[in-house]
Amino acid sequence: MFNILQKVFGTKNDRELSRIQAYVEQVNALEEEFQALSDIDLKAKTPFFKERLDRGEDLDSLIPEAFAAAREASKRTLEMRHFDVQLIGGIVLHEGKIAEMKTGEGKTLMATLPVYLNALTGKGVHVVTVNDYLASRDSEWMGNIYNFLGLSVGTIYHDMPDEERKAAYQADITYGTNNEYGFDFLRDNMKFSLSDYVQRDLNFAIVDEVDSILIDEARTPLIISGPSEESTDKYYSINGIIPKLRPEHYSKDEKARSVSLNDEGVAEVEKILNLDNLYDPSNIETLHHVNQGLKAHVLFKKEVDYVVNDGEVVIIDEFTGRMMSGRRYSDGLHQALEAKENVNIENENQTLASVTFQNYFRIYNKLAGMTGTADTEATEFHSIYKLEVLVIPTNQKMVRADHPDVIYRTEKEKFDAAIDEIKECNKSGQPVLVGTISIEKSELLSKYLKKQGIKHHVLNAKQHEREAEIIAEAGQHGAVTIATNMAGRGTDIVLGEGVADLGGLHILGTERHEARRIDNQLRGRSGRQGDNGSSRFFLSLEDDLLRIFGSDKISGIMAKLGMENGQPIEHSMVTKAVANAQRKVEAHNFDIRKHLLEYDDVMNKQREVIYALRKEILATDPKEVLLDMAFETSDGELAEIASADIYPEEWDIGRLNDYLERQFSYSIKKVDDKELEGTDGSRLVLEGCDRIKLHDFIMAGVTTEYAKKEELVDIEFFRLNERMIMLQVLDGLWRDHLLSMDHLKEGIGLRGYAQKNPLTEYKKEGFDLFAKMNHRMKEEIVQFLFKVQIVEGGEAVEAKQKPRKMVEHRGGDDDATKPVTVKREGDKVGRNDPCPCGSGKKYKKCHGQ
Repeated sequence: MFNILQKVFGTKNDRELSRIQAYVEQVNALEEEFQALSDIDLKAKTPFFKERLDRGEDLDSLIPEAFAAAREASKRTLEMRHFDVQLIGGIVLHEGKIAEMKTGEGKTLMATLPVYLNALTGKGVHVVTVNDYLASRDSEWMGNIYNFLGLSVGTIYHDMPDEERKAAYQADITYGTNNEYGFDFLRDNMKFSLSDYVQRDLNFAIVDEVDSILIDEARTPLIISGPSEESTDKYYSINGIIPKLRPEHYSKDEKARSVSLNDEGVAEVEKILNLDNLYDPSNIETLHHVNQGLKAHVLFKKEVDYVVNDGEVVIIDEFTGRMMSGRRYSDGLHQALEAKENVNIENENQTLASVTFQNYFRIYNKLAGMTGTADTEATEFHSIYKLEVLVIPTNQKMVRADHPDVIYRTEKEKFDAAIDEIKECNKSGQPVLVGTISIEKSELLSKYLKKQGIKHHVLNAKQHEREAEIIAEAGQHGAVTIATNMAGRGTDIVLGEGVADLGGLHILGTERHEARRIDNQLRGRSGRQGDNGSSRFFLSLEDDLLRIFGSDKISGIMAKLGMENGQPIEHSMVTKAVANAQRKVEAHNFDIRKHLLEYDDVMNKQREVIYALRKEILATDPKEVLLDMAFETSDGELAEIASADIYPEEWDIGRLNDYLERQFSYSIKKVDDKELEGTDGSRLVLEGCDRIKLHDFIMAGVTTEYAKKEELVDIEFFRLNERMIMLQVLDGLWRDHLLSMDHLKEGIGLRGYAQKNPLTEYKKEGFDLFAKMNHRMKEEIVQFLFKVQIVEGGEAVEAKQKPRKMVEHRGGDDDATKPVTVKREGDKVGRNDPCPCGSGKKYKKCHGQ
């Protein structure tokens, strides 16, 4: 019945495309009119559109004319005309959805349409790319269109000076990577002046390669941290015992990517370390480091998960194959890897600020994305980001021949067959792009090709500086290119002269990735814009995906069909079995990302409260904020001392006075048992008094006393110090709270053994911790400001801390492990050095440290 209805009414995707087609026809109807405009008249359309918006028109009413203007500007500046399918994609993006458009169909150009339209509001548009190269290339390339139409374009990149960074964000359109946008958000919320903020309110973002950024990288939160002061000697000592453990001492689960000591292993470690009980509370830290050391030795492979480069352990991005220089695993795992590889061990870090991409991008008023592969993850996009996926038709019919997978029993047989196919293509001159899943496999295949005398390029994490150049040449006659996963993503492969007649670019995959999207991205490098092309995947039962998730079923198929060693199987049943294995992994990874989001949502609500309070302190009169805090914190104390069931004559004035002196340096005393007199001389008659009148009397008195302090110094200087003290107290307690929440999260899973829901317990205890921190923060701010004497020319900060080394991290959560964290390098900050928050002040002045 459902299929019959689809045939009659079409799919939802078809119906949406039909609706959007009406806009496309309107844009096309305007083409001749806009062609006839002079350059001056075409440029004048931008202020004309802005004026209409100022008069109350909405953006949707401008779609036909704005798209027609952008298309005409593109023809004049780039000699590129938007196809109708690009107009469709542009409207999808403007409506805050995800446009799935095949590789080579012109996503970069398509995005200029909604970018131009939305930039007319003056609120800013962010275009998010996967690397700095693409941000720079696209802003310069597409910037020709925007500049012609009178809009400004900025680009943000790593290590950019704050003044230039702020100017880039003030532009109508800003290009940059997801990491830069996220870290700027965190850095802004650590600053001590609104004028030092670089970002404006987050208005509209278009995320290029949206599946990579919002799904593949969603498990790794952004973190800014400072180092703890723990010794690194423990990592060397623990590393010495791990090689003494044998496989029978631990249990390894490759599906969950976890490893743990069994009873025999625990006994062996206790024997080596001369411990009575490894699980004694006093040995918990030792147990933690043993587990991290075990993970480093058993689960993490050199040249697959990381490389050693210039004496440093550098993480490899599993999705792009790129080296992630400066990023670090957290919770002692990176240090365990450094000990394993016998390189210098850096200190662990303490979180100062963090946010996941999931929560960062949900801050934008409107979010859209584009990619060649999103439909397989449509459920996740809708569940987490409320983003709908629309599949955009190709401009020309796709004619690429996607051959069924061939599968061998062993990896060697697979590579032998792959080499033979590469040789056959190479003889005819047909270019071949070979996809591998790791540096190790790409270099192994390269070694085989060298033995056969086949010239080729290798593109992996060690070559990423040249990746765009190498990928661009991959479609030339006789080219053989080995690429790790999707290295070079975002760069089109254009076929050389005569190559289309040879069959176009041939894609040869040497292993299936755990996500179907990554395989589809590899295939999508061929067959662009109606070009000829072909693809085939060579697999073996020794491949990780099949060995861990699907080998039993596939082995059974091969046994039934009587396949022998060296003989492949090429059958739709195998392709289905592999796809089923991938679906299992995708569902597993979705659960992990959803799990991370559920926990981070707790932190996100708390983060919103703290960041809103920071902005309130910076944007408003800090005295008003202080008095509000004073009223709130004192109300709880008065509720006990002057409750409704206690007569005023029976109030415990001694207890009240102790509290007021401790909190406000203010005191009261009884006069003739009928009145109360404050330090400022004001009086309150007790007869007929209640808690509200008492509270108002006290607040009036402490406000008067506080005003006397203001008269002693310049008022602007006084307000500045108020802000600095408030923010120092807030930031310090927030930092400690983040650590407490990390510790809570570490052990919360154990609540499941008590038949309690760990997430519910985490929410409940996290709320209690936050409420206590919030109350303590307000009490400390009030106490500090009412008691401290601010002297012009001096500092009002009592305690100095050691300078922090500020670093930026990418971290992540696995379902059964502590978050895997990544950092970028940060320079050690001295007290007289410029503060890394970008304020322009010296570190000691900015942070009082």
